[in-house]
Amino acid sequence: MNILYFLIGCSILLALLFLGAFFWAMKDGQNDDMQTPAIRILFEEDKPVPSEGEVRVKSKEQRIKNKEKRPAATSDALTAHSPK
Repeated sequence: MNILYFLIGCSILLALLFLGAFFWAMKDGQNDDMQTPAIRILFEEDKPVPSEGEVRVKSKEQRIKNKEKRPAATSDALTAHSPK
């Protein structure tokens, strides 16, 4: 019978600890923003910034040269691949 009194005392103590933790979380602002976590999944995360070795900025002259190397699209090239 003594163990029963001990277990009841432990359960009351544990309940008081949980109640104290609940009030501490409410006072600390744990549940202030209920909307943002629900919609956070809908937004894309920022893309990681590439390191200096991965980034290669082309000068204006290089971009112009690359455009000149590309063949111009003609009406023959466009119609050659179109279904008949």
